[in-house]
Amino acid sequence: MATTVSPAQVDPRVTSFLSKPRKMLINGKWVDSVSGKTFPTYDPSTGEVLAQVAEGDHADIDLAVKAARRAFADGSPWRKLTPSERGKLIWKIADLIDAHTEEFAYLESLDNGKPLTIARAADVPLAADLFRYMAGWATKIEGNTIPISVPYTPGAKYLGYTLREPVGVVGQIIPWNFPLLMAAWKLGPALAAGCTVVLKPAEQTPLSVLLLGEVIVEAGIPEGVVNIVPGYGETAGAALAAHPEVDKVAFTGSSEVGRLIVKAAAGNLKKVSLELGGKSPNVVFKDADLDAAIPGAASAIFFNHGQCCCAGSRLYVEKAVYDQVVEGVVKRAQKIKVGPGLDAKSDMGPLVSQEQLNRVCGYLELGLSEGAQAATGGGRVGDKGYFVQPTVLVNAKEDMKVVQEEIFGPVVAAMPFDDPEEIITRANDNVYGLAAGVWTRDISKAHRMAEHLRAGTVWINCYNIFDAALPFGGYKESGWGREMGHEVLENYTETKAVCARL
Repeated sequence: MATTVSPAQVDPRVTSFLSKPRKMLINGKWVDSVSGKTFPTYDPSTGEVLAQVAEGDHADIDLAVKAARRAFADGSPWRKLTPSERGKLIWKIADLIDAHTEEFAYLESLDNGKPLTIARAADVPLAADLFRYMAGWATKIEGNTIPISVPYTPGAKYLGYTLREPVGVVGQIIPWNFPLLMAAWKLGPALAAGCTVVLKPAEQTPLSVLLLGEVIVEAGIPEGVVNIVPGYGETAGAALAAHPEVDKVAFTGSSEVGRLIVKAAAGNLKKVSLELGGKSPNVVFKDADLDAAIPGAASAIFFNHGQCCCAGSRLYVEKAVYDQVVEGVVKRAQKIKVGPGLDAKSDMGPLVSQEQLNRVCGYLELGLSEGAQAATGGGRVGDKGYFVQPTVLVNAKEDMKVVQEEIFGPVVAAMPFDDPEEIITRANDNVYGLAAGVWTRDISKAHRMAEHLRAGTVWINCYNIFDAALPFGGYKESGWGREMGHEVLENYTETKAVCARL
């Protein structure tokens, strides 16, 4: 394992996992890529190689899709399972995730860079919880009986009803910011609905998803039901999105790539769901509880190093308390200890890659050149690893790119407002509509804001609160469809109408 992290710091099971090239999961077997190629995955704290991973390509995707298609065929072991049996298998995945908490947490920290304490306390438990929630839904996907009236067959009686059926073979492409959790968000509802899956993890962070594959096999999920093909987006991802035997594709990532997914899916008009980017407004009114709003605003942007699609990156503060709020967020930013994820003292780890470091630093340079000022932060930390200072920008204007475009890093633009009525227009003046935050003691004001904000999620006097039962997704260019909650099952089911003359 080529890393500067002391082996004594790493769970020995993780050291063993990283010591040999990782294969891909196709039809219940761990196999090398057809080409024999591998690619490296890196420790973002050092820039050094963690492990080699099988590099999937068009040929591997084709094998995986065919395996998923066989597993979905009538009479297959998966299709013969009752909903209750299917739910028990999904629940077992959750139990095994819990049993392997340390391994998952270490792999998330090493591969993604996030603090081990966060991965252990949030990412892993939330992934297990999602599978348990969806296990319950396996027995509750129901149709309806429908009384129908047919005027052109007077006197005839009919029984009308609907069936909710699995959509079929699903291609799923997930991002690198929450690798394990995003895999759970995708796999849980697909399995609950009875679909089969080909999952492509992000090339930057494949390791925890490959460990999840081992858990899925151990849980007893039949061969071919879940296939995991690591590889690059432009090859494996593109092949999966375009494959004619895939019935539906689900993607989480940037809006730019989301558009490519839509184009690729057009070939066989497969169903598409997208959870895309955001530039979320976080609005603090002067009557807010500032003891809660200030740490809440800081957490809204600095959690997970700002690598959250719903990060509160546009901070609007009513003018009477603007200086106080900015000062408070700046102080909290300055107290954040930036360091390797395995360092127990670290509050914030590195960005995920050199590419992401270049992107965030490029936006910082652009914002400063356009006239914004850094009240704190504003640049890279050190010269090894992909670390960036938590940054608060002031004197930012609405037309600046740092205000309008998704940076996906620990950078917030703080802007004052005078008129509570104007803030709705300003908050909605963006192509994205994923999330928003409102901080006020006036509950009527809070709910009026929630009604008028064009966002899929609105948090009131809190931020970044997630639950498996709470749907998540966006308006506008932030995507199509919803993750989690019972709404997500719409992504993975078809409705069939049946009419019988009596």
